[in-house]
Amino acid sequence: MTQFSTFLLDPTHVLALARQVLITEARAIEAMAARLDPAFADAVARILDCPGRVIVTGMGKSGHIARKIAATLASTGTPSFFVHPSEASHGDLGMIMSQDVVLALSNSGETDEVIALIPHLKREGSGLIAMTGNAHSTLARAADVVLDASVESEACPLGLAPTTSTTVALALGDALALALLDARGFSAEDFARSHPGGTLGRRLLTRVSDIMRTGDALPVIAQSATLQEALVVISGKGMGMAAVLDDDARVVGIFTDGDLRRYLEKNRDLTIPMQQLMKTLPRTITAERLAVDAVALMESAPKISQLLVVDEAQHLVGALHMHDLFRARIL
Repeated sequence: MTQFSTFLLDPTHVLALARQVLITEARAIEAMAARLDPAFADAVARILDCPGRVIVTGMGKSGHIARKIAATLASTGTPSFFVHPSEASHGDLGMIMSQDVVLALSNSGETDEVIALIPHLKREGSGLIAMTGNAHSTLARAADVVLDASVESEACPLGLAPTTSTTVALALGDALALALLDARGFSAEDFARSHPGGTLGRRLLTRVSDIMRTGDALPVIAQSATLQEALVVISGKGMGMAAVLDDDARVVGIFTDGDLRRYLEKNRDLTIPMQQLMKTLPRTITAERLAVDAVALMESAPKISQLLVVDEAQHLVGALHMHDLFRARIL
């Protein structure tokens, strides 16, 4: 390996080369978008009609891209997985069934390990979609549909390392996955169900009812209660507020520790009833709403860190503090 000193590194040259790589790859994607033809729609239709899975395969750098495409398809509503073409010849061919569609990646269209799969796929009756840079290759001629992933040149200054070609293949795979997502009517909630352990899944699946405080944990006082009684409830429940209810247990107001501080700055009467101190029309939310909706409500008004959870008749069923949202990792 050639040795060099960082003292000889020319930052201007490095930045120019990096920019050229990005420009080359961006132009290749734009060119691919311009020449996209009905074969792409045909590929989408064949996958939609497929009763099995989409098996994605490729060798070397194309294999890495194929793995990512398979993962993107699977997470956006199209059952899919990656099969290594070399392993396929040693038993993994049994993973490919007649009802499946195979998406094979090969820039040259002549990759030995990928070409070796073709006879089996034909015997099995599996569909074959080729993503290749060579429309006249062995792979392209054998495929039911050919997706043109050709590039004028690689971004590598030596013209050797797969760079532009893999970027174009990755982008084409994303386009395929998202066209399928749209055609299936795949929703954000569907996406969340396949990502329950991630931040997005938590945000799209967690409901107020999952994290709200209930029962004895709720700071509740009657509107006829005195400030002294409210102090006991607020300090005992640790939510920095008390929900004020009428005689039918409906929410009529809220009294927070902020309200308390502002009152005590000018007054010392602790016998005053809550009806005179509470804030009417407090912010509320229903239990079936998403927790992210609670975040939006809190952020829509300054200094709101608590929400009362009510039913349709405005009966108190729970309460949320901003800290509850932090603990649930919604924020």
